[in-house]
Parts: sequence; C-alpha cells; structure tokens
Amino acid sequence: MKSKTGIDRSITSKWARQTQMVRAGTMRSEFDEMSEALYLTSGFAYASAEEAEGRFDGSRKGFVYSRQENPTVKMFEERMALLEGAECGRATATGMAAMATALMCSVSAGDHVIGAKALFGSNRWLLDVQLPRYGVETTVVEGTDLAAWEAAVRPNTKILFIETPANPTLETVDIAAVSKIAKKVGAKLIVDNVFATPVLQRPMDLGADIVCYSTTKHIDGQGRCLGGIILCDNAFDEEFLYPYYRHNGVAISPFNAWVMLKGSETMGLRVHAMCDNAEKAAAFIATRVEDTRHPALKNFPNRELALTQMERGGTMVTFILPGGKEQAFKFLNALEIIDIANNLGDSRSIATHCWTTTHKALAEEDRLELGITPGLIRLSIGLEDADDLVADISQALTAAGA
Repeated sequence: MKSKTGIDRSITSKWARQTQMVRAGTMRSEFDEMSEALYLTSGFAYASAEEAEGRFDGSRKGFVYSRQENPTVKMFEERMALLEGAECGRATATGMAAMATALMCSVSAGDHVIGAKALFGSNRWLLDVQLPRYGVETTVVEGTDLAAWEAAVRPNTKILFIETPANPTLETVDIAAVSKIAKKVGAKLIVDNVFATPVLQRPMDLGADIVCYSTTKHIDGQGRCLGGIILCDNAFDEEFLYPYYRHNGVAISPFNAWVMLKGSETMGLRVHAMCDNAEKAAAFIATRVEDTRHPALKNFPNRELALTQMERGGTMVTFILPGGKEQAFKFLNALEIIDIANNLGDSRSIATHCWTTTHKALAEEDRLELGITPGLIRLSIGLEDADDLVADISQALTAAGA
C-alpha cells in the first residue's frame, strides 16, 4: 500500500513499532544523509514553466509551497500515520491547531457535534464557544455514559469528539462503543489521544475515524517545540482536511517537524520508562492521599476498560488534596525536583494546578462537575530516578500537611 506521500509501505508496514518510530517515512536525498534532512525552505523552484503548471494542476509530482507540503514535514506525517495505522497525516503548528482544524474543516452551519464533557479546557472552548459562533450546534455529555451518547445523537450529527484518558481527571471513555454510535448515523469519531500516546493506544484499531495529537507532548518529549498532527483516511483528507489545511495556513514549520522526527525515535523508550515511574509514584501517593488516580491502581474507575484499550496506564497521575487550593499551593511550592508548569509528556516531571491554569477558562460549575477541584494536582511523570521523585513528592506532601 502506498501512502499519499508516495512512499511504499509494503516494507515499513511490516516493521515492529519501535523500528517504525526510528525509520518510517525517511526519504533520503542524493547525499544519502543518515539523519532526516531539514528542508528549511518556504518555496520550491521549477525546471520550467511547464513543470510549475504541472505541479499546480496535479499532473506532475513535487512540492509547491511549504504552507501546503514540505519534504521534512511529509516524513514526519508519514511516520506518524504508519504508527497510528492511518492512511494520511497533516502536521500542524500546535496541538490546538490540530484539534480545531479537525473539527472546523468538516462541519458547516446547521451541523451538530457531540463532545464528552471531560476535555482539555481549550477543546471545551471550541465546543462551547467557537463552533456555536459559526452556527454549529453542540452538545456535551458524560463521556462514560453510553446512553447519553445515544440520546444526544441527531440526524444532523456529524462529529463525536472524545479524549481518553481525559485531561486531567483520567476519565476513560469506551472508544469502540462510541465509534459504533457514530457509525449508526454516519458521523465521524475524533479522538484526542494525547495522554495515551500512540505508544500505548491506537484509537483507529478501536473504530476511531480521526486521531489528533499535540506533538508538543510525548512525541517531542523534551519541551522544545510546539506541534500537532491530524491522522485520518485519504477520503476525509481529500474532501475536508487538505482544503482547509492548505488555505488556512495551519502547517507546522519544517524545523519543528524535524524536531518531532528526532523525538519520535526515542518516544517508545521514553514513554515506557515514564510509565514505570508513574506507577511507582501513583502507588506511593495513594498511601498518603485517598483520591489518587492512575489506571494501574486497583481502585481506578474503569480500570479494566483503560487497560484493555491501553497497553499500560500512562505517564500521568492525578490526586486531590482535601485542603483545596491552599493545600495544593503548599504542595507545589515545596517541590524541589518537579517543576511547576502547564506542559506534559516532558522528560522532566511537571506538576500542574489545573483549577488556576489549564482549565481556568471553564466556568467554575463546569470544573466542579468534571471533578476538577481546587485541590486537584496533575503530575506528568518524567524520566528522573523514581526514588528521587517519590522522595520529592513525599517531602512536599509533608510540607502541605498531607
């Protein structure tokens, strides 16, 4: 099978996923470079006027303008598409550019979109504010309630949108079951797979139509560059995605795509090592804080579903301190190794107070309904020594009186 890049997948599709993360999509120039080439160029020259005409009308292969396609970007898109089991990928400047583009490209005024309530704050803003401004009707439902999804579906429903595990509560949604509901009415299921990563979860294998990532997170994995990607089939790309992508200028820069290519080479190793650390950190925190969440913990809600859909429990740990914002701030300010920041998926461990940062844009009642309370701490566990992380968490909990 050939991808839209023209790269023959007959060999690369047979490789193990770790090999794909290192080598898939590579296109070498005449210099036979080992590391993927960085084509830091805005445009491309044509050998003749006829060549230019042919590239624009599609009769000749080749690149036209980096806002549309670029060799470095195409290598990254091909690698990610192969990892996800998708026919096509389009890399974007940020993760939110990917989420917004996936939604906006495929709906028109009068269409209907259903989303899970538990989404990243900016994704909820797209549903609650952005889409309605353009005449698109939206409904949010409890993601774990399949009856609510069924009840919300209308004849004009075009998109169902979920994030699983959800940010920051780690709520788990049954991808296969929601996919079946979408297919009954000819709607598409979009999955934000950022927390799970393509290493741990492949939503398309479970029936998802479109998968989106903030590649800023685990795919770069070292807090260097912004990026996003949308993965889909060729039909969706041709009808909806590529026209929007081409004309709205959401493309990733070639440099950032090159950084993502380099990050993907170690993503599998990093994610599994981070999972090891997260499991140890979650087990320890659970001995000190009653409401501690990680899919590896035996009392995690929907644990069986989470570990069926995912290979492992992931790199994120969430816990709620009963003393609210004051106690949460004491914990955060006592940390000596773990940074206070709002990114995640980094090689460095990060602690986030979602109430005052990542989900602040949501109305207070919506945050509380989702279980995002003033005492909630989200930990993105990195690659430091596990014992050092546990010791840091322990002393910070003690300082906070937990």
